Amino acid sequence: MSGTATIHVVDDDASFRTATSRLLRASGYEVADYESARSFLQAVANASPGCIVLDLQMPALNGLQLQDELAKLSQSWPIIFMTGHGNIPTSVRAIKAGAEDFLTKPISRKILLGAIERALVRYAEEKQEQDRLDALKARVAALTKREAEVFALMARGRLNKQIAYQLGTSERTIKAHRHQVMQKLKTQSLAEAVSIAERLGLLEPSA
Repeated sequence: MSGTATIHVVDDDASFRTATSRLLRASGYEVADYESARSFLQAVANASPGCIVLDLQMPALNGLQLQDELAKLSQSWPIIFMTGHGNIPTSVRAIKAGAEDFLTKPISRKILLGAIERALVRYAEEKQEQDRLDALKARVAALTKREAEVFALMARGRLNKQIAYQLGTSERTIKAHRHQVMQKLKTQSLAEAVSIAERLGLLEPSA
């Protein structure tokens, strides 16, 4: 994952921030550093995707508060917390809120790089899965209202004649709609269509 993501180092300790940034650049990463949580928050909208290496204790806006603010923005980049004086309740809160890791200063090169690599691998996997879901949602969104109704019923195992009866039309018309559904969803079998409905939560009672 080196070189494919930016590591954002957020720490008010200039010497530690500089040393960490230098280490990460030497390890092949693109690095951006920030002297405060507020400065990162102001820059994040235009920042390159990656991992956030975040100090816990900072003036004005601390690490946990920044984590909360990023969550409000639906910002899902992985966060690795660093602290010189952490405690178990704080680390538990950070992890429960989605932090990738919680490291205690001083942090060895091996531990920091290992944590970043794990975070980036997980983030890449989650992004890939989200991209796949977005592509499936786009296919379903391309269905007409009637095609969407047919899709919902065929995904629940209804036969063409049952769908025709429920929608008040002919079985021949349903076959035509069904063909369009399969084409737009880019599926070769009913099983594939059902799988799409399941992955998008369309078979839930409320769907």
